[in-house]
Amino acid sequence: MTDYDDYGMPFGAYSEPESLAHQAWGVARAFVIFRAKPEAERRWNNARGSGWNWRGWISLVKVLCVVWLVAVYRGERSAIRNSVEDCRWEKWEKWESGANPHRLVFVADPQLVDPHTYPGRPWPLNPLTIRYVDQYLRRTYSRIQEVLYPDSIAFLGDLFDGGREWSTRTTKSPEAQYRRYGDDFWLNEYNRFGSIFFEHWGDGGTEPRPGQPGRKILSSLPGNHDLGFAKGVQIGVRKRYNAYFGDGNRIDILGNHTFVSIDSVSLSALGQGSPQTVEDIWRPTIDFLENAKTQKRRLVQRELRVQQGLKPYPGFEHNIVEKDGLKTAELPHSNDDVTEFPTILLTHVPLYRAQGTPCGSLREKWPPTPVGKGQEPLEKDDRNAIAVRGGYQYQNVLNPEITANIAEKVGDIRYAFSGDDHDYCEVVHRGYASAGSGIREITVKSISWAMGVRHPGIVMLSMWNPVDALGKPLSGDASATVQTHLCLMPDQLGIFIRYATLFSLTLLLLATRAALISSGVIKTPVESPLLPTTNATSAEHEKAALESHQPPAESATHSSNSSSSSDRNSLQVRATQARTRSVSPVGGYGLPPLTQPHYQQAKYGFPLVQHAGYFGSAEDEEQERRRQAQVQVWGSVSTKKSKARKKGLGLFLEEFRVGLGKVVLVGFLWYFWLIWRW
Repeated sequence: MTDYDDYGMPFGAYSEPESLAHQAWGVARAFVIFRAKPEAERRWNNARGSGWNWRGWISLVKVLCVVWLVAVYRGERSAIRNSVEDCRWEKWEKWESGANPHRLVFVADPQLVDPHTYPGRPWPLNPLTIRYVDQYLRRTYSRIQEVLYPDSIAFLGDLFDGGREWSTRTTKSPEAQYRRYGDDFWLNEYNRFGSIFFEHWGDGGTEPRPGQPGRKILSSLPGNHDLGFAKGVQIGVRKRYNAYFGDGNRIDILGNHTFVSIDSVSLSALGQGSPQTVEDIWRPTIDFLENAKTQKRRLVQRELRVQQGLKPYPGFEHNIVEKDGLKTAELPHSNDDVTEFPTILLTHVPLYRAQGTPCGSLREKWPPTPVGKGQEPLEKDDRNAIAVRGGYQYQNVLNPEITANIAEKVGDIRYAFSGDDHDYCEVVHRGYASAGSGIREITVKSISWAMGVRHPGIVMLSMWNPVDALGKPLSGDASATVQTHLCLMPDQLGIFIRYATLFSLTLLLLATRAALISSGVIKTPVESPLLPTTNATSAEHEKAALESHQPPAESATHSSNSSSSSDRNSLQVRATQARTRSVSPVGGYGLPPLTQPHYQQAKYGFPLVQHAGYFGSAEDEEQERRRQAQVQVWGSVSTKKSKARKKGLGLFLEEFRVGLGKVVLVGFLWYFWLIWRW
């Protein structure tokens, strides 16, 4: 018995419509079954019937499509993958067997492209630049997480390019052209930064490696493009930055090493202007430096307690604290006499060095000045050095007094890492207070390809410092606890140049091909019509044979039944003059008497069935096969109808346009699929 619903309709009479995805799959399946598969089978059968010929499957347009598929894949996938693969930790780390180092990656100067980067650049060039730079940053950073999987990431400032310019509720940009950008714009830029770096932090996973306490991101160090420089720093802009990224002055313990981050752009206001106007800028950093040594020691004590399975702080004493003592009350700390961990300084602006101090052979844009064979590099090389100068809202190196103050107040600095310059620079400072033989400073390359370097990069830091319960190195040597490696990213501008070069070559080859076809040097194949037909040349040969009382097969080079190797299996219709069979019986069929001319009488005397199966000589077949092979290699995109209608320039433009359209379509579909999938 049929059941009915509340509307009187039987259950099951209607169903939900299929989804768009299901319908699209059905259309694609039908296309493959009824169009693509029969076409492939037809071509395969034709190839088997005429003998295998690899040139039948190759044409210039197809070759160019394959070349573009390979070139785009190399540019959009292989380049980044190979660059990061070459930097695997195992390929350059040189620790003792059984070591489990803490692995950290320094990222400097992403400087997200915004209206401040290229002012006045017209649409759509500026949006395209933003799009491709962000895509490059996201891809490289994601690949770093997947392959290298660092335990920590430390940013060295200049996260934005125009962050200092975007107004807050209490501040305005010093430049009138940027005053219309406010908090809302800055928040969008913050979300953009997060979508590139924070969201892809876990692309390789979130669990710490065995033997490591956890994974960590340090992104609070500000740059001059984030806050401004020296007295150009606005308090409201700095408060906004600190609210979202954290305080620029901080101390962290990573891998039994002490990392001290310094807001050097604010500290540089010291000595510039009267204290009443700029003290609020540099005062927080000065106060931090005054307590840096004490804070370092306390954090080392705390870290050692945690490693021993104890609470970070000793328990509170059960004493009554008077009201006046609340102001000076502090958390209890361990009084253990510990050995401090090696200190690593992080600053956006590089430390001061004398003019012309060389940066080493790894500097890309300005390599060392060439010297004679066997000679030592120059001790003073202005070409290879970071220039000691400054300008509006920037300064290439810190003042010598500020640098000395930082080294003294932090104490026992072994290594320093900085940004700002966008290129690699390695210097050993021997004139400042330090641990050991000097402060080894590495200025890290920018990770963005829009910052003036063709090969962006990161610096990888591997730290191995096993200690006892009081922080004393088990190896007895605290000077060899760090190994570094410069990891270069792909040359994105070079990839675009290779695309442009390949595109120019594609245009040249397709234009040459179209010119050869339009001039008749290359014969294009004639497509088979729907019904069998014969050409005029075959009919003329047959007519001439009839006039000379010779069978068509003996007097003509090609009969109406002749055929190339590619269409032997197709039917051929005789010429109009040869359609009638031999003379009908006397009095039969009502045909007129034989009063036609002599050649027509002879026509009926040679039934064409006698000549069925004649396909021409072997020489003719070989010549036709060679012509078809030549056409197959160069290809043809025009139909028989268009070739009959277009000649010369029209045929050239048609061949060039359609051939280029196929190559461009394949290349762009492949390109957008690759960038969409990653």
